[in-house]
Amino acid sequence: MIIYQITLAQLFCLGMNVPEALKLIEEKFLRRSLSPIERLILSESWMGKTYSEISQKSAYANDYVKEVGGRLWQELSEAMGTKVSKKNLKLVLKSRQQIPLTAPPVQKLATFAGNSFNPNDGSNIELPGSPIPINSPFYIERPPIEDIGYNELQQPGCVVRIKAPRKMGKSSLLNRMLTQAVDWGYSTVYLNFLEVDADTFNSLEQLVRWFCANASKQLKIPPKLDEYWDIDLGTKVSCRLYFEEYLFITKDTPIVIAMNEVNRLFEYPVIASDFLPMLRSWHELSKHNQLWENLRLIVVHSTEVYVPLQLHQSPFNVGLVLKLPQFTPPQVQVLALRYELSWAAGESGLKRLEGLISMVGGHPYLVQLAFYTISKSGISLENLIKNARQPDGIYSSHLRDLLVTIQQDSSLYLALNKVLKSDKGVPLEAITAYKLESLGLINFEDNLAKIGCDLYRLYFLEQLSNRPPAKTEG
Repeated sequence: MIIYQITLAQLFCLGMNVPEALKLIEEKFLRRSLSPIERLILSESWMGKTYSEISQKSAYANDYVKEVGGRLWQELSEAMGTKVSKKNLKLVLKSRQQIPLTAPPVQKLATFAGNSFNPNDGSNIELPGSPIPINSPFYIERPPIEDIGYNELQQPGCVVRIKAPRKMGKSSLLNRMLTQAVDWGYSTVYLNFLEVDADTFNSLEQLVRWFCANASKQLKIPPKLDEYWDIDLGTKVSCRLYFEEYLFITKDTPIVIAMNEVNRLFEYPVIASDFLPMLRSWHELSKHNQLWENLRLIVVHSTEVYVPLQLHQSPFNVGLVLKLPQFTPPQVQVLALRYELSWAAGESGLKRLEGLISMVGGHPYLVQLAFYTISKSGISLENLIKNARQPDGIYSSHLRDLLVTIQQDSSLYLALNKVLKSDKGVPLEAITAYKLESLGLINFEDNLAKIGCDLYRLYFLEQLSNRPPAKTEG
């Protein structure tokens, strides 16, 4: 690799821009990756913006921007050996000499979080489809979502809701939030509703006791449900007392309870109409009860809630909502470079990626599967796109699984056909829309359903025209 020696003064003469400044700060001075909010503060400070202007432009509170900014300037001051602030950032950088830069300006990912990375070593590349490991280079942040979620998790009695269709990265984000909570010294509980036996949904009491027993075990506290359960007081009150008089007393740190795949509960509306208001009542208790301030809830689900609830009963109209968007084209490019696909660099690389983005949008799983396949097999991007939906294409298994689901339910079959035949979007019945959205097959614009991407449109136009639906389940 060629190393060029160039002074910062020369860079300024050449017209140093914000990305170059951030690169220098990360590689030369801090020797770490900047967080999304740190990048935002540095970028806007470089342009002369105030904290108030940065706050107004972003989703961050003004006080939080100031707090992060203060820590950042202190760290930079220590790294550079001189006081650094918003006002003198350019001047301090300009005074530094002999900053090494690489050429061409495409940084190869040699290490990540202390672990060596080689895309040709299959042991270091995770097969897409599962939550991305915490130290993986293949996790792509979607600023400012991560920082907003971390900040909210520190608020007493908070409710954070992560919402997105399947395979959009909900569990990967959840795992990072839980890891951050552990780093803060919080206690954590992870509950996946896909693990709940069907019989447990027969009654509210069975579900709530499952909830409490699992929480106890993960907090490493012996379950003592029978000692605190009072049939005369009812299930929800018994559960509240179990937390107040046992779990909260035993733990003196905030407790984060993360509930994944909560959308499964929506399939049992009678149970959901009792369980979900109970969660809402806990959030309300945190406003005037110090014990409940220590509870932090994270609720993860795939779609909008179709269980009918009164506004004052629903946990889905309080707290913070994190809606995971698809990757932007620059984020798709970053992921390609992390797979060391050098042809994806620069403007020409972004142009070459347009074919993939046109086909699958910025769907995280579909994009990652493409780059994984290219890095493992050496197939060209163009041939991969050409054969994508063929029986031997990389998406064939994914598409067949979706097709089987659609074929087994005539209501889904008819609804998806309706969506495919419309360019402007169509209204759909709530439960059918929920199922199609949770599969990632449709998106909504102004309450109208549209097909998720060209890959799905072309595949299902061809397949559904040749196959009759099965009888509707149930």
